[in-house]
Amino acid sequence: MVYYPADPLDRTFAALADPTRRALLSRLEASDGLSISELAKPFAMSLPAVMKHIDVLADAGLMTRSKSGRTVTCKLNAAAMQAAAGWLNRYARFWNEKLDQLVAFLEEDDPCEPRPQPSNPVSPSSDASTPARTGSTRPGRNRSK
Repeated sequence: MVYYPADPLDRTFAALADPTRRALLSRLEASDGLSISELAKPFAMSLPAVMKHIDVLADAGLMTRSKSGRTVTCKLNAAAMQAAAGWLNRYARFWNEKLDQLVAFLEEDDPCEPRPQPSNPVSPSSDASTPARTGSTRPGRNRSK
């Protein structure tokens, strides 16, 4: 038996973690009010396996079931995702702020633009360096005593 947490947010994320359940929700989004057999048609699994996925989605509050005669109809309950969307939005705002700060930092310090070299007020020499001597010294001893 699989244990699903009691917290509604935990149940929502646990239900959305499975790709089959997300596909079931997508089918309900496209055409709401499908019977369980209509929902199960495109999946390569047994009807009892699809029913287990539907049970998890219904327990999380992501879909509702209603029975009319022998037909069980499923409907999407998107309102149950509001808590999950709110939780995700808090972190989206956090990361958007951090990414905006990174962009601002990178734009103010563009590596493609050459930086002007500040002159050094302590050194009396000019900003330009003098070229190195390329000539050779005379042969033999070149130090004087």
